[in-house]
Amino acid sequence: MWRLYVDPCNRRGLAALAAAYKTNKAEILKYGAEHVSDGVVLETDSGLISSANAIVSFILGADVLSPKLSAFLLWESTVLTPSLNRIGGSITGEVTDLLSELQWKLQSLEEETSELGRLAANLIVWADVSHLSSSIATLGCLGHIYNVVRSCDVEKHCLHALQDIPLKVQAQEADVKSQSSTSAQNMSQRKQSQNKVTKTNENLAHNDEDELRCLQVEVSTDQMLKAQWAFCSSAPPATFIHSNEGPILPLKKGKGVRNILVSSALPYVNNVPHLGNLIGSLLSANIFALYCQTAGYNVLSICGTDEYGTATEARAHSEGLTPQEITDKYHKLHCQVYDWFDIHFDYFGRTSTPIHTEITQEIFLDLYNNGFITEASVEQLFCEKCNRFLADRFVEGVCPLCKAEGARGDQCDTCSKLINAVELIKPQCIACRGSPTVRSSDHLFLDLPKLEEKVDVFFTKSLEDPNCKWTQVAQSIARTWLRDGLKKRCITRDLKWGVPVPLPDFKNKVFYVWFDAPIGYISITANYTKEWRQWWLQLEDVEPVEYFQFMAKDNVLFHSAIFPACLLGSNKKFTLVKHIIATEYLNYEGKKFSKSRGVGVFGNNAKDSGIESNIWRFYLAYIRPETQPPTFLLSRPLMFVMKFFNSTVPGMKNLQPDDVTFLARVNGILHAYINHMENCSLREGIRAVLGISRLGNGYLQAQKPWVLYKSSDTIQRAGVVTGVSCNIAALLGILLRPFMPTFADEIFEQCKLPSEHRSLAPMVANGGHIICLLPEGHVIGELWRRVELAVQLWRIGDRDTPPERSGSGIVQRCTGWGRRRV
Repeated sequence: MWRLYVDPCNRRGLAALAAAYKTNKAEILKYGAEHVSDGVVLETDSGLISSANAIVSFILGADVLSPKLSAFLLWESTVLTPSLNRIGGSITGEVTDLLSELQWKLQSLEEETSELGRLAANLIVWADVSHLSSSIATLGCLGHIYNVVRSCDVEKHCLHALQDIPLKVQAQEADVKSQSSTSAQNMSQRKQSQNKVTKTNENLAHNDEDELRCLQVEVSTDQMLKAQWAFCSSAPPATFIHSNEGPILPLKKGKGVRNILVSSALPYVNNVPHLGNLIGSLLSANIFALYCQTAGYNVLSICGTDEYGTATEARAHSEGLTPQEITDKYHKLHCQVYDWFDIHFDYFGRTSTPIHTEITQEIFLDLYNNGFITEASVEQLFCEKCNRFLADRFVEGVCPLCKAEGARGDQCDTCSKLINAVELIKPQCIACRGSPTVRSSDHLFLDLPKLEEKVDVFFTKSLEDPNCKWTQVAQSIARTWLRDGLKKRCITRDLKWGVPVPLPDFKNKVFYVWFDAPIGYISITANYTKEWRQWWLQLEDVEPVEYFQFMAKDNVLFHSAIFPACLLGSNKKFTLVKHIIATEYLNYEGKKFSKSRGVGVFGNNAKDSGIESNIWRFYLAYIRPETQPPTFLLSRPLMFVMKFFNSTVPGMKNLQPDDVTFLARVNGILHAYINHMENCSLREGIRAVLGISRLGNGYLQAQKPWVLYKSSDTIQRAGVVTGVSCNIAALLGILLRPFMPTFADEIFEQCKLPSEHRSLAPMVANGGHIICLLPEGHVIGELWRRVELAVQLWRIGDRDTPPERSGSGIVQRCTGWGRRRV
């Protein structure tokens, strides 16, 4: 079940609450959203949503890609809400005009939007104006709005929501915003704020205690026996799949080891990567690949920069460089950013290589010879002044669908719809700002309708296979495109920078970047090893390759339908993607992160924040712990061993029922961690790590080994508790390694954990039971650095600490997952 975190003092969360009560799809928690502008955060399987409108639409299942609904939600959040907040609770002429426009938009939605879309819009409007209903009733011209509000007022789910965020809170909020501030009021507000912070801290402490109680579940005798047996038995050392000699290749059948191929959507090389790129694809892929290594699988992770296309040419033009110079420059910057973030792939390549050209042309010719390529004349925008056809990124204008300005010739960032450049309203050449004309040009098309049956079979098998992991985002987007029918797509462009088309009649054209970029996964592997076909072409004697692809939602169409269509159309047995792990967008000040438009927090900003890269990794994977910053059980037990037991792990033979019960509870969460990571639910994986840490802290607090050590009668008992706790600290290092590899290495060094014990494989094999990682007599290392993770996590996410103090002001405007967010 999803979790809905609500600030009971923020009326922006009212509609989301009502939607949650109506559907019963989310557990409602009245804390954790105090610092979120909309006062509400929805935690889903694929991430967080912190936009009230997006949450309402998501919970109700409304189609936010509907142009009418999307435009209405955008207007509501950018025009209606700010105006109502500014004006306050009084009905003036300005408010009447605004509400009249609202009524017209609502009536338009009645005719052109689905029932769920209308329900979402009505709930949002009800939340906006419910505190004005008595005034609206006196205005006969607003009868439709009044009926909407009255209708919602009597609904059970709305009444429940009003119990959590009463109308008097809304009225008080409006009154405060309508009054002019004075120094006396400011002083009073500061005092109230201080009282609120004190109360919040008290609530957080209670919440932490509540979470610990939830973790301390009842365990059966069988669970306790298994826990004691696994912990006290000698576990075989983990075997390592990879050596440092030679490339990583798939293992043959009969080895009993999974072959995992991991790729991230290739980051485009026209700017410094931003945090949206990292969490949407690269960091997620890196975390999962590290988990696979830790779990003992045979894994190859590859990635690289996507370097061809109009965006590169446009960037090169703006900086006065050649396309090759611009890609060399930004490829180097990308590598520097990823190195700093501790994001490492087995091979990180680029698409501007001869091998990439060779493989792309080979696949194209297979498609051409198999009858899946057609030719057609296309109307394009032509700039008379620049004397060239304008490819998508060389032209901007007004979106024909949502009427937003600044839409590019291939896609509108505001409504996320794909468009053709000739459809733009008031188009302009980005080089000279002239108005282009329309001319015809011959191009090649991928005949997707001929391939649709193959793609549909592939998609259906993927969804019906319980072992295939497609996130809901990926499933929804792919299903929508297949439902509407695949159309022919142009695969050539009038450019010079790209993979040349290997046909005489098209020698002056290059392939469209969306066609050649996915082939980059194959070509980058080929640049890594001459034996690349073992990964990409199915061989009889090789254990099947499980292919995981990580991306943001805007790449789903290409990876779920078009790229598989190209591989299927080649009639060769290419490895097809088995798992598509797609995320929503990360937003910055209400806008989608964008490299090309310079919107968002970029990798160099994070580096300059003074906060360690591994802390950023954890923060981005978790987005933000909305309650209390996590405190890991790491330094304390190791410090006890060093201080009281001469840095030597004491004996743990005399385990008591409390110890075994604790280990059994840890096993339950460890089992959940493995399941979450296997299913690429990375955020839930972090939640499991935090759960084990909380249990460990609770165990230490309850057993008090520092008190037990003071009496000769209980020194041995102190040793058992300390030894068990040290093993939990070592386990946390293993579990954290995918998220914080450098941090985990520091834990291993402090524990002096042998390399053969730095693996989760034995615990994956035994069903998720912790083994003894640090046995009696093991000598730990010097505690040369105490772990202050909670402090740094608070710095990176705290909105109330000034940037000059926290060093993290740059993330204060990252509002989480959303479009709209979402």
